[in-house]
Amino acid sequence: MLGRSANGIFWLFRYLERAENTVRLVEAGFRMALTRDAKDASDEWRSVIVTLGLQSRYEAKFGTEYTGPHVFNFVLRDKENPGNVLLMCELARTNARMVRTGITREVWEAVNESWMKVKELLARPVTETRLGDVLDCIRRQSTQVRGAMEGTMLRNEIYNFARIGSFIERADNTARILDVKYYVLLPAVSYVGSSLDNVQWENVLRSVAGERAYRWLNAGRMDPRGIAEFMLLDGRFPRSLAFCYSKLRSNLASLAREYGEEMESHHILRNADSELHALTVDAIFDQGLHEFIGRFIAHNTQLALQIQRDYRFVD
Repeated sequence: MLGRSANGIFWLFRYLERAENTVRLVEAGFRMALTRDAKDASDEWRSVIVTLGLQSRYEAKFGTEYTGPHVFNFVLRDKENPGNVLLMCELARTNARMVRTGITREVWEAVNESWMKVKELLARPVTETRLGDVLDCIRRQSTQVRGAMEGTMLRNEIYNFARIGSFIERADNTARILDVKYYVLLPAVSYVGSSLDNVQWENVLRSVAGERAYRWLNAGRMDPRGIAEFMLLDGRFPRSLAFCYSKLRSNLASLAREYGEEMESHHILRNADSELHALTVDAIFDQGLHEFIGRFIAHNTQLALQIQRDYRFVD
């Protein structure tokens, strides 16, 4: 498979995953803001921007005023935000068109339809009354693309590159959300263990679509250490780091069988995956959650770049 085609598949599904993750984060912020007073609502919207790494760009345009309409329009459609959801969907479609002969008709049609619907939804500024419907529609479109891929694609190298792109992006997103919670969302250390702290942990679970699953597994208890373990190490949860890396290892192994050799990225992933599965949440907290996540994000980025080098995506 040509590196250009592999790159197109890889980034098609990275962009789709990133767009969905962004929408889920905005949805969590919106739900929380609705239940808070004006000051706390502003803090919730600020946390969305900080998590996405857009604080400097946002404040260059709006200053330090964080209001719902400013934040969600900036994240969803603002041209001054190079990571807006509208652009991500457009880039996904561009990559899908580039690899059109390598994907099924159903996948192409799902991606193309997704782009057209998102473009229509975001053609004008989104109001607060319309936000819920807009976010629901974007999430559904992402689900349809994923369903088309799972239901119609051969389990070959194209499928593996698609999955690798999705899980690299998903692992990065889960890690960043957890890291920002730990250092940014709470106004002071004294709030740890308070009712505000518990509300923020619930917000974290919402942003990764894990609230219901976590409550079901833990009889409704909100325990920060348990939530961190769930998001980092629980292989049953499809957005945990452990789950993402187990799937990455499986898909890279499939590529090795197809190409008849292992690359450097296989060794990097094998070591990272083994280390992750050997960890306990107590060991993570002992070394420092922020320090652990910082190293994970750096290694995840290194892995993504090495995969691109191994399979001739980049020089």
